[in-house]
Amino acid sequence: MSVPQYRKVAALALVAGLGLSLTACSTKGDDDGGTDAAGKVTITVDCQPVAAQKELLQNWNADVTEFQKQNPDIVIKSISVGQQCNNPPDFTARLAGGTTTDVFYGYMTDLQQVLDSGQALDITPYVSKDTIATWDSVDPALKEVFTDGGKLYGVPVKNYSMGLVYNKVLFQKAGLDVNNPPKTWPEVREAAKKITAADSSVAGYAEYSAGNTGGWHFTSLLYSQGGRVLSEDGKKAAFNTPEGKQVLQNLKDMRYGDNSMGSRQLLQWGDLLTNAAAGKVGMFIGAPDTTQAIVSQFKGKFEDWAVAPLPGQTDLAKGTLGGGEGYFFKKDLTPEQVKAGLKWVAYQKLTPGKGQLDYVRAKPQNYPVGLPQPLLFANGTEAQKQEFDLRKANANVPVENFALFEAKQLPIVGEPRDAQAIYAVLDSAMSGVLTDPNANVDALLKTAEEKVNQLLAAGS
Repeated sequence: MSVPQYRKVAALALVAGLGLSLTACSTKGDDDGGTDAAGKVTITVDCQPVAAQKELLQNWNADVTEFQKQNPDIVIKSISVGQQCNNPPDFTARLAGGTTTDVFYGYMTDLQQVLDSGQALDITPYVSKDTIATWDSVDPALKEVFTDGGKLYGVPVKNYSMGLVYNKVLFQKAGLDVNNPPKTWPEVREAAKKITAADSSVAGYAEYSAGNTGGWHFTSLLYSQGGRVLSEDGKKAAFNTPEGKQVLQNLKDMRYGDNSMGSRQLLQWGDLLTNAAAGKVGMFIGAPDTTQAIVSQFKGKFEDWAVAPLPGQTDLAKGTLGGGEGYFFKKDLTPEQVKAGLKWVAYQKLTPGKGQLDYVRAKPQNYPVGLPQPLLFANGTEAQKQEFDLRKANANVPVENFALFEAKQLPIVGEPRDAQAIYAVLDSAMSGVLTDPNANVDALLKTAEEKVNQLLAAGS
């Protein structure tokens, strides 16, 4: 399969538009990568926290310093690429332009486009307990996501599943029971109306509809209805169904029938969370770590937020979207660079007590500890027990805010093949019902179905 042609063209156009900004981030050159005369191996790594994330950036830099102290033959060059790590089109542009770092971040849904770009390196021969001490504990299902044809191309570093995220303060203001949040979409609708009625400046329920995030959430909403994006063989669109129509109709009813979703639409990831942190969103769907982002990146109050299982149409959701992220390795790296990169990813992302799992360090910071994530290790494994015990011992958040979510783990459904390209198409269906009071749900789904079938045919 290949990435749909329209997406390649769009990505190349974006690369051309970005011009020098992409070139400046290129990792090519005599001063970057490789082994120097002193025998030190240098690698470039992206997704260093941005300057506004002060404590996260300090933690990252401290980890680099300590890692290099423990591994004096390795030099880590950190690169912040801004929105790449939360913006799929930007990631695609860097991939198409060949400007990724040596070790680069990507979603679990990005494997196919990384392979199609020719940028991927088969890391199978290098991954073992010698390079990643906790590798045997990593959930096999997550390893499979980054595997193609029996070859491993990436290392998972985060995993999630969706639930209903809600603002306890706004619930109380609207006279809603914070311990009994909505379990169905009709209940969500009624709660959203009450929240907006209590404060007209608040969106009772908010939703994404741009930057591929709309299609991502359409998929999650569809799974909650028991629907699927693609047929079982992955060759045709399967969302132009009663379940798909119900998703869009629910949103249209809330947006224009109830006026409970706010007037500003075409929201992307940061837009919605900025509004949520400001106390202007009553409910939205997301993984538990969205509350972490609300606090650490958008300066919200953690105690305001709770997470419950994803609603369904007549009961709790029939399924919930699961996914996550990992790190790929750029082609043409030397074996020494690959091993160095694996050691860094292991230290920063996959070692209980270190990096993202350093809960002792995170506890006193403005960084929530106690969330039921990142769900990296298989139940019963040594690393899973270590991570769980550390997380609970250092919890600095009211873990009861996640009790409903943890107590009812719904069936997790993975993201579809060619997910990001499909999400880009489905953005239009989401934006249609959220920006046009006269939008025709049937027509939106039919158009999206035709486009998805075209891109699947082009990629077969």
